[in-house]
Amino acid sequence: MSEPTDLDALRRLMPPPTGGGTTVNWAALTASWDKPFPLDYRRFMEIYGAGAVQNYLSIGRPEPKVPLEQAPRNGMVIETANAKADWETEEKAPELEGTSPVLITWGVDATADMLCWDASEDDPAKWPVVVYQRNGSLWSRYDCGMVEFLVRNFRAEWPENPLGGEFLWGVSEVTFQARG
Repeated sequence: MSEPTDLDALRRLMPPPTGGGTTVNWAALTASWDKPFPLDYRRFMEIYGAGAVQNYLSIGRPEPKVPLEQAPRNGMVIETANAKADWETEEKAPELEGTSPVLITWGVDATADMLCWDASEDDPAKWPVVVYQRNGSLWSRYDCGMVEFLVRNFRAEWPENPLGGEFLWGVSEVTFQARG
């Protein structure tokens, strides 16, 4: 699917909240992370902003990469550090064995799953979603962007649910609660 088609599908499944959207200085983020963020994520932030999907999946405000001691609690920097630590100790699906991804966490859910990108590629349009499902103690890769991953999860289009809870699996209507 193309990025506009994915966003259209997402809007139908999960209507944007009134007053949603988060203003982000993408140039500053690009400079701090030393790479640009994917277009679908930037558009998601513009339309939806930071918030919670079904009060289950938290998608935080993008934040500059700073030293851990300066990072907001439970933000992108801290969750990325948590993902990197879990990557070192947890099992991987066969397609991930022997790889060393550059992880950036974009979401966490109520069952402590972590949703990341593998930001190894220079082109952020090529970053796959990498999920650590804590219940199964397994890292898996999904060759798509964030928005397509959400749409396919809502439609139950994966061979099995990538997340630990059923709250976003095969749902016809999804709510998004924006957070400031």
